[in-house]
Amino acid sequence: MSLDKRKVKILKAIISSYIDNAEAVGSRTISKKYELGVSPATIRNEMSDLEDMGYLVQPHTSSGRIPTDKAYRYYVDDLWRKVKTSKNPNLDQLREIIEDKSSELDEIFKNSVRILSQFTKYTSFVVAPQFKQSVIKRIQLVPVSENKVLMLIILQTNIVKQVMLRLSRPIPYSQLEKISESLSEKMYGQKLEDIDKIKDCLIKELYYTRESNNDSLMELLPYLMEQIAKFEDVNVFSDGITNILELPEYNDVVKAREFISFVEDKTSVAKLLQYNGEKDLDIYIGNENKSRELKDCSLITATYKFNGKLIGRIGVIGPTRMDYNNVISTVKSISDAINEIISLNFNGENKE
Repeated sequence: MSLDKRKVKILKAIISSYIDNAEAVGSRTISKKYELGVSPATIRNEMSDLEDMGYLVQPHTSSGRIPTDKAYRYYVDDLWRKVKTSKNPNLDQLREIIEDKSSELDEIFKNSVRILSQFTKYTSFVVAPQFKQSVIKRIQLVPVSENKVLMLIILQTNIVKQVMLRLSRPIPYSQLEKISESLSEKMYGQKLEDIDKIKDCLIKELYYTRESNNDSLMELLPYLMEQIAKFEDVNVFSDGITNILELPEYNDVVKAREFISFVEDKTSVAKLLQYNGEKDLDIYIGNENKSRELKDCSLITATYKFNGKLIGRIGVIGPTRMDYNNVISTVKSISDAINEIISLNFNGENKE
């Protein structure tokens, strides 16, 4: 038995109806809602065949049928063939929204997951780049007030990390400039993974400056080391974690709690998104997911790159009964926007 055109039409109609309503679908519903040109009896026979083929299943409490993971996989593969080469006509506008008032990559990621969650109504994630191999370009200390200094760690890709320092005593502006110049000279070209070497260098530099000037300079060391250490951590930004509570699939409190507990664990999410291969877009449906907590979910992820190298991934987790057309196009569009932003604003060859 094969999927002929009529079976495909009926299967797609059932999937569309179930995505919209989360209710098991009967032949009469399909006959009324979709103009398929066949009788309810014919639809019923075809649905029986689709069930035998593993595309539909009949819940115990209903006379209707619902799609299986196999059905969603067919539906998604067919959909992806149509949209994979498409480009969002509003990409420039989307990029501007994501980039709005954001000079740092972290802010761009936060905006991205917020917009992705708003557009899809599901839980969204971005795994930020790991910077262990990144090289320091400059360290800049900027006075903000008498006892506050903004420290900027600028990488050769022009990605900037910043932290606000609170000091026990003021440091003159002229001295901050000298420290910035000296630290930049010492740190230039150093990889962040060489943290012990960097630490030894910083201790010597700050101790030398302390001897000739101000004890409070030693306060900079723990702050700076803390920031450098953070570059090595996997950073996950998320939004819409509680959106699943609006879905009928998660009326079960225990099931909802297990899902939320899983997605709030950044280490689990990072592993989930990091090791999904290097395709531009990946879709995992139901039992295709390795994690037990996601066996009733679909995961759609897309990559973003720097100089052609994969550095991170953005994704959405929702029920297998998700609006794949909307989610796939939205994830793809936001991934494209992030790639453009990185290419235009965080390329060391483009900016000084």
